[in-house]
Amino acid sequence: MEKKKTIVVSAVNLNVGGTLTILRDCLSYLSSLNKEGDYRIIAVVYDKDLAYYPYIEYIENKWPKKSWLNRLWYEYISLNKISKQIGPVFLWLSLHDTTPNVIAERQAVYCHNPFPFYHWKFKEILFAPKIVGFSLFSKLIYQKGIHRNLFVIVQQQWIKDAFKRMFGLAKDKIIVALPTENSDNNWSIKPSEGTVEIPSFIYAASPNSHKNFECLCEATRILAINTDSEFNVKLTIDGTENAYSKWLYKKWGSVKQIKWEGFQDRKSMFKLYNEASCLVFPSKVETWGLPITEFASFKKPMLLANLPYAKETAASTSNAAFFNSENPQELAELMLAFIEQKKGVFSTVPEKNLEEPVSKSWEQLFSILLK
Repeated sequence: MEKKKTIVVSAVNLNVGGTLTILRDCLSYLSSLNKEGDYRIIAVVYDKDLAYYPYIEYIENKWPKKSWLNRLWYEYISLNKISKQIGPVFLWLSLHDTTPNVIAERQAVYCHNPFPFYHWKFKEILFAPKIVGFSLFSKLIYQKGIHRNLFVIVQQQWIKDAFKRMFGLAKDKIIVALPTENSDNNWSIKPSEGTVEIPSFIYAASPNSHKNFECLCEATRILAINTDSEFNVKLTIDGTENAYSKWLYKKWGSVKQIKWEGFQDRKSMFKLYNEASCLVFPSKVETWGLPITEFASFKKPMLLANLPYAKETAASTSNAAFFNSENPQELAELMLAFIEQKKGVFSTVPEKNLEEPVSKSWEQLFSILLK
């Protein structure tokens, strides 16, 4: 009798946000794949209750999440011992950037940290030292062991191109795995019809310095000086979360057009999308840009950073315009053009040609990994 192939998914660092969704979607697919017990599937996770599915064995460990030193020790020392204890492993898939030092017939790593490509500013050392640290060291973390992988998985073509240059990886070793659309995205909210009395801009993002809230805040201040028209700009921060958001509020809290909405759950977020006239997304680096995808379903205009991630995320949408993410004046002019309903501001974003191998679902991805 042929022995079952063992698949291990390691993800001890994923316990919140979009990366947790990736873990859940991955294990959900593997659970359905293993209904007949054809595989032995093991998930190494922070907390199995966050992503529990049948037909999967779990190894839990919260210790690696406590510090980067713990994490690196676990990835390069502890997981090596665990891989020996598990026995012959056919595929080891790391879902969080690092390539662990394990014994497996084949390895793959899912890379969704954009910070090797982030150009930070000196002021961020003061209120976002972790972001600066990620930018400085994430390239080294990616690089260690990356050539051990049969495949490296990324979400966009521009990252694939960057990885080919940065690490000398062959194009057929990098899979562009397009994020799958969440079935709960629309929350049964129908796009609003007709015109909105007061133009409303929305920026959905966490209070991290690479999200570049300052560009939109300063553009709002400039716009308020240069128009008598009413408008508002809604931010999903409240100015109290961390040193960065406190700095933002201190500098632009007096701009009455800025509405500090704070964190939103998904249902509230889609309600804000529905009420908004236009999305603004000035983030300086992303591996995808989920709010762009979410807002695009409402068929309303979007003002986006003129960067590769935004153009790729917005590909084939018909209502987008791009601005220099370092130029609040340029953004203010586009916002004014939107308020005054000037023609020719927004246009269709061309499709992006993707280089094979490409996957559009977890089923397609694992068919490549297990082939």
